Amino acid sequence: MEISIRATMGQYTIRKTTEHDLEKVMPLFDHSRSIMRSNGNQRQWVGGYPAEAIIREDIARGNSYVLTDGLKIAGTFAFIIGRDTTYEKIEDGAWQEDDRPYGTIHRMARSASHRGIFATAIDWCRRQTTSLRIDTHEDNAIMRHLIEAHGFTYSGIIRVADGSPRMAYQMLKTRMLCEPLSKYIMQEILPRYASFDNAHRQDHAESVINNSMMLATHYDVDPNMVYTIAAYHDTGLCKGREIHHAASKQILLADTELRKWFSESQITMMGEAVEDHRASSGREPRSLYGKIVAEADRDIDALKIVRRTVLYGMEHYSNLDKEAHWARTLAHLNDKYSEKGYMKLWIPESPNAEKLAELRHLIADKERLRKIFEQLYEAEKRHQPQ
Repeated sequence: MEISIRATMGQYTIRKTTEHDLEKVMPLFDHSRSIMRSNGNQRQWVGGYPAEAIIREDIARGNSYVLTDGLKIAGTFAFIIGRDTTYEKIEDGAWQEDDRPYGTIHRMARSASHRGIFATAIDWCRRQTTSLRIDTHEDNAIMRHLIEAHGFTYSGIIRVADGSPRMAYQMLKTRMLCEPLSKYIMQEILPRYASFDNAHRQDHAESVINNSMMLATHYDVDPNMVYTIAAYHDTGLCKGREIHHAASKQILLADTELRKWFSESQITMMGEAVEDHRASSGREPRSLYGKIVAEADRDIDALKIVRRTVLYGMEHYSNLDKEAHWARTLAHLNDKYSEKGYMKLWIPESPNAEKLAELRHLIADKERLRKIFEQLYEAEKRHQPQ
């Protein structure tokens, strides 16, 4: 089966290698070997490795793949699901969940005129299994950087057939979140929420992230994209609440750091999802990613929503008296959450349907809602400077 994946530098198609591809595939290894040598890696792929006989064996076993750009072969790699004898013993470390089935990636090479081969191949491989393993020579600084940048964790030293050591890495589906990406977001993006109103501080962003990641487990989606969309979804509040969804999209699209981990098509889709999260947009999100973050942003907890509504009003409409704040709270809750409200639910696996019913019941109970409002209003008043 051919699987089409859009990578940073264009559209690649991944398919199994055939015997007819050999005359175009073998020069890819020559080019990759020359890159190793020019970057100081003199000890890997020596003696003509990988020989044509090895690639023919990969093809015969159905383990060899090529990435094509139209009619051109842009890259190649071997992908093998099943236990690899060279990975049975590991030194100075250990595999996590060693009993889990895994896939290994070997013999990756590319043409001189194509980029994004590693990212595209890894994206495809991790869709095939819940655990990935890969190794490289300690002298291969370029490959080590790529492996680590794409979320693999160093596990220890394995030895190949001739006994020479290789640095081995692992990626589990439960740890699919790219660590450099999450570190960047935690250090550079989430702190931006500290300057927003009380209802949209960092705890809100973290709640949306957690809800999004939970919903994502029900679907075949990229958790790194889900995580990023949720993290950026309200960053545009720095431009004002009315346009924050569009501003958040522009902030994400303009962030050049994200291009270390995502293709342009992925960034475009993430921008659209961020823009589509707003409940009052009046349209259905354009992708499943948009539906996930929109649903996660609902975070329907009756008391939390009422509190958020009251706090927002007191912070942004300080000139209103108590009765005006009550009227505003009531109007907002009805406009957004009542049976005729504009908020829509998109994900059937979400617990929000039941929670929304509870909130609507509270909105209909004016006496109870007024008591909750009084408590929240007076508590906030006591904390405000006199």
